[in-house]
Amino acid sequence: MKLFLVLLLLPVVLFSGTDTTAAPQPPPEDVATSDAIITALYDVISGAAGQARDFDRMRSLFIPGAIMVPTGVRPNGTVGYRKMSVEDYISSSGPMLVQSGFTEKELGRTVEQFGTIMHAFSSYEGTFTGRDGKPASIRGINTIQLFSDGIRWWIVSILWQAEGNEKIPEKYLKP
Repeated sequence: MKLFLVLLLLPVVLFSGTDTTAAPQPPPEDVATSDAIITALYDVISGAAGQARDFDRMRSLFIPGAIMVPTGVRPNGTVGYRKMSVEDYISSSGPMLVQSGFTEKELGRTVEQFGTIMHAFSSYEGTFTGRDGKPASIRGINTIQLFSDGIRWWIVSILWQAEGNEKIPEKYLKP
C-alpha cells in the first residue's frame, strides 16, 4: 500500500515545482487551442526581408526549458542534429529570418492526443531569398510536442527535418 501511495503521489511531487510564469504572456488567442498555437508558431517566424519578428511572442508559446532540434544529412553523408533552446534558435536563426525573409506555411498535419499531451506531425514549406538573391524554398516535417495545463497549450519541443533525397510521404501532406 505504501508503494502504491508513493507511485500515486510521485507525479505531484515531481511536477509541483514547474514554473510557467517565467514565460512572456501570450495573446490568449495564440494558445487557446492546439490548432491556434501551431498556427501562431508558423506565423511568428514568417515575414518579409527586413521585417522584425516578435520573438517575445515566440517565447510565449514555449514551456520554459523547451527544446528545438533540427536534424539532417551533413555534406559528408552522415546524419546529425543540433539541440537548441528557444533562445539559441532566436540568436542563431533570427538574423537570417529578418535578412533573407522567411515565410513558412503548413502543408498538412497528423495529430495524436492523449489527455493533456499531443504530438503533431506538421509538414511545411518555407520560402526565402537564397544566397544568390533568387527566391528559394524548402519543405520538411516539424514534429511538435504539445502540453495543455488546462488553461492554455504549450510547445514542449520541436524536432524537424527538411526534405533532401527523402520526400515527404503523401500521408503527411493532407490538410
